[in-house]
Amino acid sequence: MSRRPAALGALVLTAALALTGCAAGTSEPDAAGGDDLGLVKAGTLTVATEGTYRPFTFHDETGELVGFDVEIIEAVAEKLDLEIEFAETQWDGIFAGLDAGRFDVIANQVSINPEREEKYLFSEAYTVSPSVVVVKEDDDSISSFDDLDGKKTAQSLTSNFYELAEEAGADVTPIEGWAQAVELLRQDRVDATVNDKLTFLDYEKTNGPTGLKIAAETDPARSAIAATKDKTALIEAIDGALAELREDGTLAEISEKYFGADVTE
Repeated sequence: MSRRPAALGALVLTAALALTGCAAGTSEPDAAGGDDLGLVKAGTLTVATEGTYRPFTFHDETGELVGFDVEIIEAVAEKLDLEIEFAETQWDGIFAGLDAGRFDVIANQVSINPEREEKYLFSEAYTVSPSVVVVKEDDDSISSFDDLDGKKTAQSLTSNFYELAEEAGADVTPIEGWAQAVELLRQDRVDATVNDKLTFLDYEKTNGPTGLKIAAETDPARSAIAATKDKTALIEAIDGALAELREDGTLAEISEKYFGADVTE
């Protein structure tokens, strides 16, 4: 059962925003509704997410957009007394859409790294999890990230995992997401894929036994809500909401629902 309080009253639109959609600052803000936060649409938090990245953001058997990140940002919007509108966007175009002002924030397991921090603002982290190298169960040729040197991996080009694989010397095949990476791995068209440990554990839990295994992992990475540099007030408000949600146990509750453990700190 999806954890959505009745008081939320949020409007959830699962269709992706068109390129001709409202850009930041193109509409006159209302007298109320969080207009001091610089929102694309007054009174509404417009959120970019993939909708295809289980268990963080995906569609359940009824077609409803659900997931760990989805419920986190819904709870944040409720705390801020804002409606919420989701813009489902492929990962490789998600930052371009943010830059163009088509949405306010990204909630899609965005890892905090120095390169991104130069260009974007981040909330306090709400997920702490390592990146892992996933290989076929009978492959013992990879036991560390260094072993990716010269190996073929499947990665989304704009993901943090792509950078990790490339830095290790891997020959990277560009793909759209986890499902495609697993398919290429199963077909022996790549040797490995790098992704979030929680993604792999959920995949194992849902589809196991899968014939795949974790060969290596990094130190835990932190993921947060991302916004453009002009959204200081919004990120500060989101941080306040996250602090309240952490204190009242909501973050831990959502985490337990999806992972059976608290992965939020």
